[in-house]
Amino acid sequence: MFWSASPPSVLSADHGYVILALVATWFVHNGVGASKVMKARKEFDVQYPSLYAEGSSAKAKAFNCVQRGHQNSLEGLPNFLALLLSASLVYPRASAVAAAVYNVGVVLYMNGYATGDPKNRSRGAVKYLGLLFLLGANVRIAVNLLLGW
Repeated sequence: MFWSASPPSVLSADHGYVILALVATWFVHNGVGASKVMKARKEFDVQYPSLYAEGSSAKAKAFNCVQRGHQNSLEGLPNFLALLLSASLVYPRASAVAAAVYNVGVVLYMNGYATGDPKNRSRGAVKYLGLLFLLGANVRIAVNLLLGW
């Protein structure tokens, strides 16, 4: 059947956690991040198509911090997704947990940046724990494949 509700048989039931992690990732980046920027656009009167507020006023800096926090999360998203999907082929549950840690870190990063003080973005450094786990899992998978382990 062209459209089936059941996943391919090559995936384990644990891959359901990975799919939920992907949904959460979409929500964090496109729900939380985008809504923060839309709210800031109204609050600081930054009109489309301007990506950033011009000038050096406190309002411009405040908006640019919100926008930059969201933009940075989007810049790292492709790498995260590639690492998540490939690591999850072998380690689905651990990859889903790493994704949860990463997503919490992204929210903390965006919220910290949105304070208007760019130094506060470091609150989201926990995201790197999830990212580094996924990177390490991919290296381990690659080595195991190459060495036939």
